[in-house]
Formats: sequence, C-alpha cells, structure tokens
Amino acid sequence: MDKNTIIGLFLLFALIIGYSIYISPSKEQIAEQQRIRDSIAAVQQAELEEQMAAEAMATAKMDSLVQEVPAEVDSVQQLKKMQSLYGFFTQAAAENESSQDIIVENDKYIFTIDKKGGQISSVTLKDVYTYDSLPVVLFEKGNNDNRFGFTFFSNYIEVHTYDLNFQAYQLESENIKVSGNDSVEISMRLYPDDVTEENQSYIEFLYTVRGNDYLTALAVHFVNMEKYINATQTQMELTWQEQLIQQEKNRKDEMTASTVYYSDTKDVDNLKEAPDRGDSTASTTSLKWISFKQLFFTSSLIADDKFASAVLVTALPEKADVRALKNMKAKLTMPFEGKNPSMSMNFYFGPNKYRQLKSYDIKMEKQIQLGGVMVAWVNRWIVIPIFNWLESFGINYGIIILILTIIIKGVLTPVTYRNYISSAKMRAVKPEIDEIAQRYPKQEDAMKKQQATMELYKRFGIKPMAGCLPMLIQFPILVAMFRFFPSSYELRQQSFLWAKDLSTYDAIVSWNTHIPLISGFYGNHVSLFTLLMTLATIGYTYMNNKMMAPTGVDSQQQKMMKWMMYLMPIMFLGIFNNYSAGLSYYYLLVNLITFLQMGLFRIFIKEDKIRQQLLMAQKTAQPVKKSKWQQRMEEMMKQQQAMAAQQRGAAGLPPTKRRHNTSETPRKKK
Repeated sequence: MDKNTIIGLFLLFALIIGYSIYISPSKEQIAEQQRIRDSIAAVQQAELEEQMAAEAMATAKMDSLVQEVPAEVDSVQQLKKMQSLYGFFTQAAAENESSQDIIVENDKYIFTIDKKGGQISSVTLKDVYTYDSLPVVLFEKGNNDNRFGFTFFSNYIEVHTYDLNFQAYQLESENIKVSGNDSVEISMRLYPDDVTEENQSYIEFLYTVRGNDYLTALAVHFVNMEKYINATQTQMELTWQEQLIQQEKNRKDEMTASTVYYSDTKDVDNLKEAPDRGDSTASTTSLKWISFKQLFFTSSLIADDKFASAVLVTALPEKADVRALKNMKAKLTMPFEGKNPSMSMNFYFGPNKYRQLKSYDIKMEKQIQLGGVMVAWVNRWIVIPIFNWLESFGINYGIIILILTIIIKGVLTPVTYRNYISSAKMRAVKPEIDEIAQRYPKQEDAMKKQQATMELYKRFGIKPMAGCLPMLIQFPILVAMFRFFPSSYELRQQSFLWAKDLSTYDAIVSWNTHIPLISGFYGNHVSLFTLLMTLATIGYTYMNNKMMAPTGVDSQQQKMMKWMMYLMPIMFLGIFNNYSAGLSYYYLLVNLITFLQMGLFRIFIKEDKIRQQLLMAQKTAQPVKKSKWQQRMEEMMKQQQAMAAQQRGAAGLPPTKRRHNTSETPRKKK
C-alpha cells in the first residue's frame, strides 16, 4: 500500500463524508423531523399503555372468573361478567381443555395452528438446525409475546380474536401432511353465541398450505357478521407479534440484525438495528409486506393488496430468557367495507436466501444487508450471480470462495498491472527524486520540493494519481465482500478445513475469563483465519514498503506512513476476530494472490528498461504545457516568496538568493 493508495483511500473517505454532509438535512429540518417523531412516539406510547391497561384489566377479570367461586355466588352473575367482557362471543371465550392443536407439515416446515385464536402459534423449519444442533424454531407456542388476530368492536365491547376459541371446520385429522405440488386448505371458524344452522355467521381463517413452498396463504372471511360488528367500523385492526429466538453462535451479531423490515414495493425500510437496544418504533402507511427479520431467517406477512397503515415496534424481552432476542410487534389496519368482507395475505417462514426472496418480486431480498448504494450493486450484479453459478456444481463452499476470489482478482489484473507500472515508473526516476531532495533539504522548502517533483513527473509522462484509480475501483468490491459473507445464508453451517461454520468466527482457542482491554477489543477466542489474514497483510505491507515509490516527502513522514500501514492490520485483527470466517478467508486469499501477482510482475517487468524508455521519451518529448494547477502552485510560491522578502526587508535582513527556474537541476561546471 503506497502513498497513492493511501491518498486514494483518504480521497474516497472524504468524498463519502462530503456526500453525507451534502445530503444531510438542515438543523431546522432535523428539529422538525424530531418534533414529528416525538409526537408519533408519544401517541404510540399512549396507545400501547392504553392497550396494556385494557389487556391487564381483561386478564384480571378473567382470572377472577376462573377462581374458585363461593357457593353463595349465583352462576348467573358469572355469566353476566363473561358477557360484559366478550358479548356475543362469551361461549368462544370459555377454555376448552380437550381442544387439540392442529399440526401441519409440508416439505419446508412444521407449524401448529392453535384453536385459541385460530392462529399459527409455532413454526419449526425442517432439516435446519441451530448452532447447538437444535431444530430452528422461529417462534414457539406458550409464549404470551406471540400473537396474531383481529380487534373489533361488538356493541362497544372490544373483542380480540386471539382470545377466543376457533373450531376446525370439516377437518378429518388434526395431523396434516402435504408435499410436492399438492396443497391443502384448513378452515378455522369463530362462531358467535346465537349461531344456528339457519343463521350461519362466523369469522373464518382459511389457510392454504402448499407442499414445496415457504408461503402459506391466509384468507380471512367475515360471513354475515353485520349484527356482531359495529356498523361504524370501516377498518379492521390486525395485531401480529412474535418473540425471536437465538439461532446463531454470535448472539451480538444476531441481536444487531434482528429488527422489523417493511416495504411499499417501491422502497424498503427498517427499524434501527442495535445489539443492546431494542426499543424502536415507526408509523407508516400503505405497506405491501412486513418482516420480523433475524440474521438468517425471517417471518413475513405479505398483503395481497396493501395494509392501509402500520405501527411497528421492536423491544427487548421483559423476562430473562437466555435464548430470547427481541420482541417484534406490528399493529396493522385493513379496509373493512361492504357485505361479507374478505382479506387475503401470505405468510413467509424461511431463510434469508437472496435468490429465494427475490423470486417473489416484491423487493423482499433487500432486507439482506448487502451494503449501501455505492457497493450493493457489486453484490447484486457480480458477486451473487457468480456465487450462485458456482454453487450449482455442488462443490465445497471453501472451494467456491477460492474460485470466486480467483475470478475477481483475474478480472482486476489489468487494473493491478496498471498500478504496478505506475509505481515502477516512479521508482525508475528515484535518482532525480533524490537530487531534488538534496536541493531542498529544509522543511520550509517542502512546497518547492513537491512542486519540483510534480514537474519532474510531468516531464517523464508519469501520472502519480493513476495509482489511486485502481484502489477506487477495488474499494467497492472489498466493502461489498465485507457485507456479503456475514449475511450469506449459503455459508451458514458450511465447514471448510478447521472452520465448522463459515458464516461465523472459527475459534480454535476460547476462554471465559474476562481480560481487560483484550476481551473488549479482541474477544474471548482466537479465530485462525483472521490470524492468518493479519499475518498475510503484514507480509504484504512489508513487501509493499520495500517497493514503495519515492514521493518527494521527507523521511520522517515516510516513516509515519509506514507505521500507519503496519498499524492497520493490527486493528483488523481485533475487528475481524468476531466476523465471518468466510470473510477472513476471502481477504487471506486476496493477499496471497496479490503476492503471486507482484512476484510475476517483478519477474517479467524490468525496471531498468522502464527507466531507459522514460529517458528516451523525455528526449523526444515536446515541451510540456503547464497545467492550471501547476500555474496556481507557482503563483502561490511567488506570493509566499514576496511576503518573505518583505518580512526580511522589514527586519533589515538581506534578501535570500533564489533560482529563477526551480524545476531545473543546477548544472555542474565543466
């Protein structure tokens, strides 16, 4: 990594920072946005507190009803209390201990339909396991934080379908299996108390389960419910909430990645991602889908049309649970108009696999972190297609990463070659650079020395900034890989050499004792791929420093630059130790292949011949016209020299001698 590379990095960072500052809102806009967010948060908090108070009151009332009743209390009074809570749905609210859940299995997962609420109460993916060899359960029954159902008003009584018992309609078995291209329908119905054969009124959850598909369809029908739902209600509120469960070894990374994503098909957004802070809210309108996303898995709700509005919340679990990650909640509204209204949607329970999510063509794949606008295109249009193509051959994923690296480095070889030639040309004129350094040994002549060096490069046709272009081209690829490997589902639990899982760190040594500074920066384990990558980077830095082209800067600055280049691999050692082993393995391969390329270039490119070519080209070259930048530099130098002369004159000192043409080497007397 020579000076040009460092300058290129600094220029790129400056460009990114400048662009961020340019697009950032003004103080007035920030204040207005904060005021709006505070207002929304206050309204949401009030709604949540009101709902929690209502739920607590209903629970307390229900608990009082199920307690042992004194003999003197009349059963009629109990019935009245139940009716005051549930109205027309008092019978559906009574617990049915003999009721069994419905178990549904297809080729992708097994899920449970709970007769209380008619809702999917648990989902277990098939042939997929956690880091400690347990089945991957996206959410499980028995957790009060998991809920799905509608809320409506019946004679001014607030009714929640998830509190009421549904009945399976015309179901022959409570254990259902479907596979391949087959599908099955499961009807769960909620009946009011006064329903008769002549008066068929019910709310139906009709599930359609396909054999080889991650999607499960849900159609909700309100049949002849005009008598039981207030006529003034034009929207139906849908509550969906889950508690996400830890699946991966690196809990911090999974906590960071776990959040709510949502989209109107034109744009995709998400609540804040943070490992130690879950509380986050958002209000939005006209959504196509909502996802409760983890690092490698997601539960999504996709509307056939759109959800009219949504309030989305993430929060840390209130109860201590070693496997609980975050609580996700969505309060959605859907139009409720006309006679016998219906609503249709689909559940997606499955992996965050780019190709799978993209197949639905509603931008669900954008919840996979592939980097910002500047680098995501590299992953979408280059890395992922190549990776998928190599994956189709069924070879080990470590070999796939090796081939992918060779392909990328091979494509970038012309760029690397150009960078090497630029550095070789600068090294070829080292005698002239050293002569300029002897001519301007003083610190105050640094600008003159730099200008003379640039004029020298101009005469020899050397473009120092050409070395920055290859780095600018390669930088998006490096960043794209930094985002691709940790979020690639394909690498999950794929072993290579000593690494058992390329999607997380490959610890060869670990300990539980907290060591100050080390545990915080480095961690409590040693990742071998990261260690090898660091050693290779230090080796490459050493080789690059020996080949570094002269720059015209003083030796002290060069020493500082070299130490900075050695410091960066040490910093990477702490950063990458907790990252994906596949990422460290990729960067290790990049360094090794770069070593090989540099060795081949040094064998086939002779720098003495390059010097001869430069000297010949200088003799036959036409006078070089000064650029505007050089003209400005000379003008600045003249102004500085004039100011220095005035200061010396004011101090009564004699004027300093100076050469009229600083670009020429002093001629020796014959």
